[in-house]
Amino acid sequence: MYQRRRCLPERTATTRADTESLAMWNYTEKVKDHFFNPRNVGEIENPDAWAEVGSLACGDALKLMLKIDKSGRITDAKFKTFGCGSAIASSSALTEMIIGKTVDEAAKITNRDIASFLGGLPEEKMHCSVMGMEALEKAIAHYRGTEVGAEEEEGFRIVCRCFGVTDGKIKRAVRENKLTVAEQVTHYTKAGGGCGSCIPEIEDLIADVWKEEGMLKKAPEPAKPSKLTNIQKMQLVMRTIDEEIRPMLNKDGGDIEIVDIEGDVVKVSLRGTCASCKAAELTLSNFVQFKLREMVADSLVVEEVPA
Repeated sequence: MYQRRRCLPERTATTRADTESLAMWNYTEKVKDHFFNPRNVGEIENPDAWAEVGSLACGDALKLMLKIDKSGRITDAKFKTFGCGSAIASSSALTEMIIGKTVDEAAKITNRDIASFLGGLPEEKMHCSVMGMEALEKAIAHYRGTEVGAEEEEGFRIVCRCFGVTDGKIKRAVRENKLTVAEQVTHYTKAGGGCGSCIPEIEDLIADVWKEEGMLKKAPEPAKPSKLTNIQKMQLVMRTIDEEIRPMLNKDGGDIEIVDIEGDVVKVSLRGTCASCKAAELTLSNFVQFKLREMVADSLVVEEVPA
């Protein structure tokens, strides 16, 4: 089940597609090294601790296995992963970091430590380091005979249904990584990276975290002209779609095109994966329309026109 995307775990060579994928991101040499030459790939027979995190449906999954001696020191660590170059490199780096450490020492490793070990990761790929940290936490909990990750049982609820991300996970990522905008939350947890309908709630959770920390500074309302001419409105709508909306949809293989603007009605056509998405209506109302009202005018209404 768990294998490198495009390559089997035991294979260290990469395909041309792998290399082209790496070229899309500004990866450090250490990230490339751990991707092309991953350490500790495989399985441990009868591991003392193990964990599985992520999901093939979400695009990234990791299985981590540990061998721990009687003194509580990690003597071996192996992994299998299905994911992008960052996921493979982060998993490989994690095993290198924890071998030789005691369980207590390993438990202090954060996703920022994993990224730092690799010389940094693109912010859009930080969720891979978070997956490594979660696998380590879950494996240590298994070793100690405790439970982690049962967030629904602890009163947490799913916020992003596309990727199954809870409010607890979002608030933890915000707090530990000093996140301030929804786009950062997407980079660290994937929440909001699907249909986008949960973005307003993610923004509320960010505000809740910093309010709880006593660090909330009320952000100024987006500057919107008090009165727009038709030409100004059209230009602002197009700029908002190009700069704020399309990039978020592109991340999941979707796109959007403006068909027409009639008064306060913005007619659009969804393209790519968005065109066939079951949550297209939510994307239009809870993301596209929400963002246009926020950035342009409260009176705007978005309507979908078949492609």
